[in-house]
Amino acid sequence: MASGDIAHHLTNWTVGQGFWTFDLDTILMGWVMAAILVITAMVVGSRLQSGAPAGMQAWLEGVVEFIDKLVSDSFPVRDPLIAPVALTVFLWILLMNSMDLIPAYLPGAVAAWFGIEHFRITPTVNLNTTFAVALTVFGLTIFTSLRVKGFAYFKTYLTHPFGKYLMPVNIVMTLIEEITKPLSLALRLFGNMFAGELVFLLLALLPWWGNMILGVVWSGFESLIIMLQAFIFTVLTVVYLGMANMQEH
Repeated sequence: MASGDIAHHLTNWTVGQGFWTFDLDTILMGWVMAAILVITAMVVGSRLQSGAPAGMQAWLEGVVEFIDKLVSDSFPVRDPLIAPVALTVFLWILLMNSMDLIPAYLPGAVAAWFGIEHFRITPTVNLNTTFAVALTVFGLTIFTSLRVKGFAYFKTYLTHPFGKYLMPVNIVMTLIEEITKPLSLALRLFGNMFAGELVFLLLALLPWWGNMILGVVWSGFESLIIMLQAFIFTVLTVVYLGMANMQEH
């Protein structure tokens, strides 16, 4: 494989031009992962077993209990919005991240059979995806702050962190603090997943025996990154929504 092949496989299947360019592979796989999540939840929900659950029900119940404990241990305020949002974010990002374990060149090869020149199967290696999820969480944070604090929320911009006598500085500092929340969420997830994809593509340049050995080793390491990044994104989502529920004193 030549280095030009790496650039080829880092190109999305797109339609449109300029600002109105749509990454069709990212949109398609994001919706597919969401559909898998919804259908699995519906099937498991229709076959709930009492007593000691097994299989997918046991795994999902474990995830639900983990998220619920994470939320309840983090903040004394009980908001019915936080746990469902955190659960959805964790499972959806985990599913999208897991696509990175599929052999690097396989999605493009399969897509070529259908006349599609480029196809990236992992939605979270696209900055558009991570920013979309991060901005959604940020929007829910602002909504929660306004719902809980009302217009007192805007007082934070005037008095935090230096008091009322430095309002212009407070506004700038608070705006920077707020803007960095979705930026850090989006860039952290994108950076780690993009790096993992790039390593897989670089390993594909090695001879078959090196690719096989190092590919297995890196797949195990990448599996940890996939779960860790979904967990970190979820924890920060819980923290931001929990802080939005806290009244100023």
